[in-house]
Amino acid sequence: MTDYDVIVVGGGPAGSMAAEAAAKGGAKTLMLEKDRDIGYPVRCGEGVGAAGLRKFIEPDPKWIATTISKVRMRSPDNTQVDFGLANAGYVLHRRLFDYELANRAGQAGAEIQTRAYVDGLIMENDAVCGVKYQYMGEQRSLRAKLVIAADGVESRVGRMAGMRTATKLKDMDSGYQATVGNIDVDQEMIDFYNGDVWAPGGYLWIFPKGDGMANIGLGVNGKYAHECHPHDMIHGFLDKYFPKARILTSVCGGIPVAKTLKLITSNGLMLTGDAARMVNPVTGGGIITGMVGGQLAGQVAAESIQSGDVTVSGMADYPKRWHKAEGKGHEAFYRIAQGIAEITDDQLNKIAHRLVKTPSDKLSLLKIFTAVAREKPGILLDVTRAFAGV
Repeated sequence: MTDYDVIVVGGGPAGSMAAEAAAKGGAKTLMLEKDRDIGYPVRCGEGVGAAGLRKFIEPDPKWIATTISKVRMRSPDNTQVDFGLANAGYVLHRRLFDYELANRAGQAGAEIQTRAYVDGLIMENDAVCGVKYQYMGEQRSLRAKLVIAADGVESRVGRMAGMRTATKLKDMDSGYQATVGNIDVDQEMIDFYNGDVWAPGGYLWIFPKGDGMANIGLGVNGKYAHECHPHDMIHGFLDKYFPKARILTSVCGGIPVAKTLKLITSNGLMLTGDAARMVNPVTGGGIITGMVGGQLAGQVAAESIQSGDVTVSGMADYPKRWHKAEGKGHEAFYRIAQGIAEITDDQLNKIAHRLVKTPSDKLSLLKIFTAVAREKPGILLDVTRAFAGV
């Protein structure tokens, strides 16, 4: 006897998409979220591309903070290269956005329970058969034919099942972000500060959120984290450039900039979203890719339940579909990220000095990254493939 066909652990975008797809596929589905609210806390810059978002849901003004039409790239010496976006982007109100996705999962038939902290798995014959969790101080357990782990970069569920989820330091950024008020920035522009002077091995960002607010954060590559403290760097940046800013909330955490895990399934278990390292290795953005992975996981889960085969071989379509949808591009972005990491601040300054002479209406993300790739010709083909159509 099982309590559910599918239990999804984690109520972020990947988890909600998985729960919705599984329920639509006819599986009796439960989604467990460890925090008190869906979408809390927000550990994200909250930026998404409009085209990627529309593949899943039509944008709703209630969960869009700002519409982005311009990008500013800054070099280590603060040379500014501005250009417009061919396709709009959005900075979201993630809490409201995540509510919307969870609500859709509920409307599809999935049950949802918050304050449910999964701290163990039910294992039989080397297969996952359910979860153990704490709820309001009470220890509970539920059996399921299949568990989908969408529990973020930490992925306790994957580790508890014996899956190899460890990530090398060079493939993990240490991130810190403050949401600030009383700040004067262009509300239609996202601003990136590139180079080791701003964020060793990563970059610093400003994402506007309307009403004089913005998300200001940075990611420091793991190999520098022992000598650089993102918290101190952001506070120093704010003191220098935005002394009147007032911090409304702050958050820190790991940002995977790795390849997708080699194995994202085990008997009775799938990993998806950040837990499977489905994050763009160049930008660290994982909302849309997490939604892609989550939906695929939910669809294959429902199919596996119907076939009665929830072994690795019975779920083989999941990694295949991920690779077809995002995997090749993901691997190209990883190679690009590795190449960019070898470019010095002096090289970045020279690139910016050349680009700033080009009219902004002649620039694009593809042209920016092509210029960067010329310093590392080995990634030029990957840039062309990955950014084609962006």
